[in-house]
Amino acid sequence: MGRLAQTEGLTDVQQEIVSTVRSFVDKEILPVATELEHQDAYPTEIVEGLKELGIFGLMIPEEYGGLGESLLTYALCVEEIARGWMSVSGIINTHFIVAYMLKQHGTQEQKDHFLPRMATGEVRGAFSMSEPGLGSDVSAISSKGVRDGEEYVLDGQKMWLTNGGSSTLVAVLCRTDEGHPEGTAPHRSMTTFLVEKEPGFGEVRPGLTIPGKIDKMGYKGVDTTELIMDGLRLPADRVLGGETGRGFYQMMDGVEVGRVNVAARGCGVAQRAFELGVAYAQQRHTFGKPIAQHQAIQFKLAEMGTKVEAAHALMVGAARKKDSGQRNDLEAGMAKYLASEYCKEVVEDAFRIHGGYGFSKEYEIERLYREAPMLLIGEGTAEIQKMIVGRRLLEEYRFQG
Repeated sequence: MGRLAQTEGLTDVQQEIVSTVRSFVDKEILPVATELEHQDAYPTEIVEGLKELGIFGLMIPEEYGGLGESLLTYALCVEEIARGWMSVSGIINTHFIVAYMLKQHGTQEQKDHFLPRMATGEVRGAFSMSEPGLGSDVSAISSKGVRDGEEYVLDGQKMWLTNGGSSTLVAVLCRTDEGHPEGTAPHRSMTTFLVEKEPGFGEVRPGLTIPGKIDKMGYKGVDTTELIMDGLRLPADRVLGGETGRGFYQMMDGVEVGRVNVAARGCGVAQRAFELGVAYAQQRHTFGKPIAQHQAIQFKLAEMGTKVEAAHALMVGAARKKDSGQRNDLEAGMAKYLASEYCKEVVEDAFRIHGGYGFSKEYEIERLYREAPMLLIGEGTAEIQKMIVGRRLLEEYRFQG
């Protein structure tokens, strides 16, 4: 383990957990990641190993069978897993967001019903906001939930569900107009529904269809899907928190911690790209010496190392802020923005250091080069992060003239 991206002030338990995950990544993920990625194969054995380690219950309270750990511990584990293969961290992230939303906003019955089985990985979570006609404009969603006696009937089409096929519980954001007069702000008429389903593709329960995997440039292995609701009936007790109109706030709370997760992924991928670049630079010779001895390459390595260190520090700060009970949307937005941008740049520099071999599927850096762009988009684009950060800075530094 190198000098970069160390985290000061961890407890013995945190150090042990992170060290265990790093060892698992080195032994179980890195040796098979590129082969599985090229096959677009779901990493079943890796997922089973993570279940045994308790990773699916890392932040679920101990009373529900989880480890009750902090967001920082979780983020450091995600960083390690993404260093091995970013897709695996995606399998965990959506599960974690749904578990977090249940822990923070669920009714006691919902927590008792779902969290113990989520802690073991028996129930696996996905969450769904986006739709085909919109991306970051969540307030424009058109999927609807209409009350019918003791049930709700859901209709609409959702897009970009990570774990859409493999999950058994999906938190779905829909518009519900009951009790909200016309003219109500769009975000006040949204509700999160907890939809249980069978894993797989096709009609996974009456009124609910998962058409199939979306073929992607990178971020392979993990299944990304659409979700189509056509007369999907749910009991009223599957409204998250038991109250309609709270869905937007619940989802935004989940996305806030999800952004720390994406920042951690960017840190992990950047670290791996740096490791590959610095190793290759010492093995490859040109003009009678290793290319690492050429000043041009040393400059690249210096820039890469600095970016890895800076992104890690910002990510850790955002996680610690949330753990302290404070609002962290500013810090999470900054961390997600910086880590994803720096990740792309570090990966590209490692790619350049590899020269022609970087373009070969035989080398790991080719996979990282296709994976990094997803981080520029996932959990809100870089432009959305800048909007959030800009608005929050104006709130904090309001001119008192």
